[in-house]
Amino acid sequence: MSRRHRLLLLILITTLPSIVYADTSDHLKEDRWNVETIYTGLNVPWGLSALDPNRMLVSERNGQIGILYISDKRYQPIYQLPDVVVTGQGGLLDIALSPFEPHKVYFTYAKRSNKAIETVLAQATLNKESLSEVTVLFTAQSGSTSGRHFGSRIAFDDKYLYFSIGDRAERDNGQDLATHAGSIVRLNPDGTIPSDNPFTTKPEAQAAIWSYGHRNPQGLIFDKHLDRLWSVEHGPRGGDEINIIAKGKNYGWPITSHGKEYWGPIAVGEAKEKQGIVSPSKVYIPSIAPSSLAIYRHDKHNTLNNSLLIGALKLTHINVVKLDAQGNIASEQRILQQLGERIRDIEVSKDGEIYFSTDSGKIYRLVAE
Repeated sequence: MSRRHRLLLLILITTLPSIVYADTSDHLKEDRWNVETIYTGLNVPWGLSALDPNRMLVSERNGQIGILYISDKRYQPIYQLPDVVVTGQGGLLDIALSPFEPHKVYFTYAKRSNKAIETVLAQATLNKESLSEVTVLFTAQSGSTSGRHFGSRIAFDDKYLYFSIGDRAERDNGQDLATHAGSIVRLNPDGTIPSDNPFTTKPEAQAAIWSYGHRNPQGLIFDKHLDRLWSVEHGPRGGDEINIIAKGKNYGWPITSHGKEYWGPIAVGEAKEKQGIVSPSKVYIPSIAPSSLAIYRHDKHNTLNNSLLIGALKLTHINVVKLDAQGNIASEQRILQQLGERIRDIEVSKDGEIYFSTDSGKIYRLVAE
């Protein structure tokens, strides 16, 4: 290599943006972890939400909601959605206990709206082993009939509700503020739109949008410790992203992407980074297919303390992303690869237990050997 070429290479390296790429080598140490099987035989348990240390709400993709009793490993169905559309990646999606009102439950699902299939947010009242007062609070507007890229995870800060919506397999939706597709929305707990959302004064924009430029975010969690909203989303072929979500920001899809087309070695976006677009905090190449996101801050499993926990579908493991004291991504570790399960959702209970569901219909508890 000539002196000139070495100099150009040095300039390129020193001016690249500070994105953390996944370490795909074989030297990552896997701690000794095991699992306890809590329940089997469910229909793609898409969402988990702990009610207390012994009870877990479960949403099944076929539209059934149930309660899992952990100590005696018993599952009780409590409600069947009558209008869920189960198609492609759609169905009953996330479920979350409300932090604002006792006995209120939120869930998202695919529902027919006019001629389209949309991601909707609903609320219900939990009464022991039944749901009542089921009400749709918010219906996304995408106009799509596709069975792909619905999102969708629910998160809360101390005042608002957030949930993610995929681009519905139409790339241009990511940059189109006239559609909810490809965005993360912010709502009041009753489903109305906060007056200080970033696009409320733009007549052509959907006022519920909090951030845009997303492909298919299936992980969303509000980190109270850092006062930060984290998201993880599917890239195309490679280029999955962890993002820190901020008000009104553009996350690039499909203008920027670290992935490639499925049908050839062709880059998707016109660039990996671009001014005015928020770069991801971490990129996974090759793709792990991230399905969910939790944050662990507890001393029960001390080696996982202060970590993001991400379910991986394609590469079948729990992805542990360690944060430093400032909340920056410090390292990555992959555990339970030997289980060979597509991890769908991860839930951390108040007593520090970690539960997760799989596409094969199982719910496990993580156990340290």
